[in-house]
Amino acid sequence: MSSLFAKTIRSVAFAALVAGSILALPAAQAQQPTGIKRTDLQRHDLSAPGREAIQVRVDIEPGVAFPQHTHPGEEIIYVLAGTLEYDVEGKPPATLKAGDVLFIPAGTIHAAKNVGSVTASELATYIVEKEKPLLTLVK
Repeated sequence: MSSLFAKTIRSVAFAALVAGSILALPAAQAQQPTGIKRTDLQRHDLSAPGREAIQVRVDIEPGVAFPQHTHPGEEIIYVLAGTLEYDVEGKPPATLKAGDVLFIPAGTIHAAKNVGSVTASELATYIVEKEKPLLTLVK
């Protein structure tokens, strides 16, 4: 392979990588509401066929709410810091502080809001169906 051909291939590959990164950025930002930061921690297949476990840290600034949504499986929440109010379909609102936990059944509509004065954080563990979107906003 000639040196010129190799340089051309590298240049085209680099340009495609940069273009792909730029195009992906707006999509990622559109999924991340202002005042909310989601950090993917781990994702693993489970022994149950078609299921996976996903852990995510979610940081929510004071006064910010995460809108109503569902997941294609169960969500187990552990509040790491701050005070969060959860509105889970069919239940009265629950206010949780650091150290509190919450279980949300598969497909249940729910929302969360930081009702405290500091950034609140939760560890969300999902036991979900593979190949489905982790989160679906309710319209």
